[in-house]
Amino acid sequence: MTTEQARPSDLHRVVIVGAGFGGLQATHRLKGAPVSITLVDRRNHHLFQPLLYQVATASLATSEIAWPIRYLLRDRPEVTTLFATVSGVDAAAKRVLLDDGDALPYDTLVLATGARHAYFGHDEWEPFAPGLKTLEDATTLRRRILVAFERAERETDPERRAALLTFVIVGAGPTGVELAGTIAELARDTLRPDFRNIDTHAARVVLIEAGPRVLAGFADDLSAYAQRSLQSLGVEVMLGQAVTECSGDGVVYGSKRLAAKTLIWAAGVRASSAAQWLGAPADGAFRLQVDPDLTVPGHPDIFAIGDTVTINGPDGKPVPGIAPAAKQQGVYVADTIKARLRGETKGPFRYQHAGSLAQIGKRKAVIDFGRFKLRGTLAWWIWGIAHIYFLIGLRNRLSVAISWLWIHARDQRAARLITQGSSKVGK
Repeated sequence: MTTEQARPSDLHRVVIVGAGFGGLQATHRLKGAPVSITLVDRRNHHLFQPLLYQVATASLATSEIAWPIRYLLRDRPEVTTLFATVSGVDAAAKRVLLDDGDALPYDTLVLATGARHAYFGHDEWEPFAPGLKTLEDATTLRRRILVAFERAERETDPERRAALLTFVIVGAGPTGVELAGTIAELARDTLRPDFRNIDTHAARVVLIEAGPRVLAGFADDLSAYAQRSLQSLGVEVMLGQAVTECSGDGVVYGSKRLAAKTLIWAAGVRASSAAQWLGAPADGAFRLQVDPDLTVPGHPDIFAIGDTVTINGPDGKPVPGIAPAAKQQGVYVADTIKARLRGETKGPFRYQHAGSLAQIGKRKAVIDFGRFKLRGTLAWWIWGIAHIYFLIGLRNRLSVAISWLWIHARDQRAARLITQGSSKVGK
């Protein structure tokens, strides 16, 4: 039986592509509306992406930050979840095209397809400097980081050992800063008693940023505090120097070459192929340029939200690609769909910035709520409470809280498992 045959013909058909923060929020918000919903995702889980770096650095397990989509929507009979990959949109026929040749008819389409890391025209760097957007990315990075220490334990050549113990993060936004601080603590505290032939304290963590400061989206004083905190952990912060080469031997930034076996890319993102599917206008990062009501120009029945789009906020600046923004857009789109079904109209989307948070190691963080700014240990506690609050399910909240308290008190990370590969670095 096809999806079209299975759907009640008298209900408005909403197809939502992507079960990230925006897509899932729109699905939840449409509860009780006279619609049938088909939620399509190429993965079977919803991911709490803000804590993905903690999986990559062995602080949390994958199951603590991801949940099966079907489980989350098990009490919603009007929602059909499909594990499938979208390959295009036939806007004229109002169909979503799947890569296996199937198609899903819609009355309203919501594109919440997210983004991947961008290499600014150097996609050949990706095998050497993977980014961090999916669980697969996180487990790949975790494996590379842990295997580097294991190989260094066996290496007798001083230069090769130094390269194995050098970790380079490209990009000093929140993800880059959080990765750098956590890897530094992993080397300085967690792993140090476990090895006999190497001193993990000697590991180098190098954070490279083309711009003039770390955490460019934060206030200047918080950015300066974050840089000092990273340096106190032993992180080498290189500012104003763009990366010009990534390879299996290391990285070139400015005019300097640094031998390193573990490179991590946190410098930019590129939106999904949604703009190409529709032949719609996009910015340099391939993000759809949407109308004020989050519809695609020329397609009032197609909404786009989250990392898929670019739109300015009330202050004239682009709405940031963060979870709260995607969730606000998901709520707005769902409310707009319900208003239309009632024959009403809704005003333009207005983003309300709730603030920015970033962790720096296991005991420090920075919080920027505009007029209210906070740094240090108290900010770390607030950061932790805020993230635990937005996790799904009591079990996950308790599990993450216990893991963090254990790390805070004993410097131990329980998720230090090397999986899916051999003992060769980069494999």
